[in-house]
Amino acid sequence: MGEIFAGRYELVDPVGRGGVGTVWRAWDHRRRRYVAAKVLQQSDAYALLRFVREQALRIDHPHVLAPHSWAADDEKVLFTMDLVAGGSLAHLVGDYGPLPPTFVCTLLDQLLSGLAAVHAEDVVHRDIKPANILLEPTGTGRPHLRLSDFGIAMRKGEPRLTETNYVVGTPGYFAPEQMLEAEADFPSDLYAVGLVGLFLLTGRKPDSQALFESYENGTPPPPGGVPEPLWQVLGQLLQPDPAARFRTATGARKALASAAELLDGDATVERETVEVFDHLGPLPEGFGPDGPVRAATPHPAGPHTPATGSAPHASAAAPPTAASSARGAAPHAAPAPLTTPTVPRPSDTGSFVLQPPAPHASTAVAPAVPHPAQGPYPGAVPQGPGTHPYAAARTAVPPLTAPPAPPRRPGPPAKVAVPMLVVAVVCLITGFWALAAAG
Repeated sequence: MGEIFAGRYELVDPVGRGGVGTVWRAWDHRRRRYVAAKVLQQSDAYALLRFVREQALRIDHPHVLAPHSWAADDEKVLFTMDLVAGGSLAHLVGDYGPLPPTFVCTLLDQLLSGLAAVHAEDVVHRDIKPANILLEPTGTGRPHLRLSDFGIAMRKGEPRLTETNYVVGTPGYFAPEQMLEAEADFPSDLYAVGLVGLFLLTGRKPDSQALFESYENGTPPPPGGVPEPLWQVLGQLLQPDPAARFRTATGARKALASAAELLDGDATVERETVEVFDHLGPLPEGFGPDGPVRAATPHPAGPHTPATGSAPHASAAAPPTAASSARGAAPHAAPAPLTTPTVPRPSDTGSFVLQPPAPHASTAVAPAVPHPAQGPYPGAVPQGPGTHPYAAARTAVPPLTAPPAPPRRPGPPAKVAVPMLVVAVVCLITGFWALAAAG
C-alpha cells in the first residue's frame, strides 16, 4: 500500500514532475476514485504563495484542468485535480509528427474555448505550451484536451511575485511584449495559442525570433504545411503588436470556425488515423481499478464445518429420538443457520481496518444434554434444551476492550503555518496600500 496523505489521499505512483512539485496518481478514499495529486516540494514563502494561488483557482469547464481540493500533512502540502491519462500535445506530435489540419482545428477550437473561460475569470495563464495541454485517452474518436498547470497564472490586479527584469514563462512561447518586460495580458496568451498551432501543423517548435523578424514587412506567407485559411487565423494571432491580434479568445474561435469550413477536403485527408491512447502505466501491485486491494481475512473453521464436506449437517440441539431411529429414512432436522465472519472493510479514510475478534475455545457450543423441563420460576413455560434464559451466563466471555483511540494531531507545523501567516499579512498590507493609493 502507498503512503496515505492527510488520512485521505493514498499516493500510488508518480506520473509527472514540475518546477515546484511532483504529480502523483493517488486514490481518494472519500470520493472512491483515482485523482492526480501535485505534492509541493518546497516550503519557502514564495513557493507557498504560488501554491495558494494555484489551488485557489476554481474554473469548471470541460477543457480546463483546475484544482478541486487541497490538503496539508506535516511539512507537505498537495492539491488534487482530475486524472488525465492521454498524455500531452507534445506526446501526440512526438508520436505522429505534423497533425492533419482538420484535427488541429478541433484541438485549437477546444483550447480557445477553455482559454475564454480562464480569461472570463480575469486570469492570465502565462504558460500556454504543448506540454501543458493534456488529452483524455479517447482512442480514434474525437479528441478532448484540457488546459492545465496554472502554477504561474496571475489574476489581473494582483501583485506580481517575481522581480522586475525577470520574464516568467517557457522560452520559445513568450509573446514579444513579454520579452520587452511588459506585463502579460490576454493577448499574450493568444500569441502562445498561435505558436501551439504552428507546432501542431509543422511538427517542430517554432523559432519565435525568426517569426518575429518575418513580420517586419507585414504578414509573411504561410509556412510550409500550413493551409492558407488556417494561416489567416494563426497569422493574426502571431502579430507582434498586441493591438493587431484578436481582442478575445472567443473572437479567434469564431474566425477559426470560418477557416475550417474553407479547408480543401481533398488536401486535408488524414494520412493516418490519429489515436490518443492511455499514457499511464498499469497500476502497481496492490491497486486495482476500484482502489487498493485489501487482503481478505481467512474464515476460521467453526464447529459447524463438516470434516469432509460430503456429510449433511445435523441439528446439535435436537438429538435423534426413538421414533426417528425406528423410521431410519426420516429426513434430518433443519440445521441451525450458519454465520460467516464478515470480511473487514476499510474505514472512511482507508488508513486502517478493524479485524474481527478471534474465536475463543471457551465459547464453543457444547452438545445438548437432556434435562428436566423446569422453568426459572413457578408457573413458567418449560424451556427446551439449550434455551435456558440464564444459559449464556454459564459461559465465560472475556471482557471486550475498545481499540485505543488514535492520537490527536495538532494543526500544521510551524514550518508551514508561519510562512503562510507571513504571506497572508503581506497580502493584507498590499491590499490596504492599493486601496489607499486608489483613494
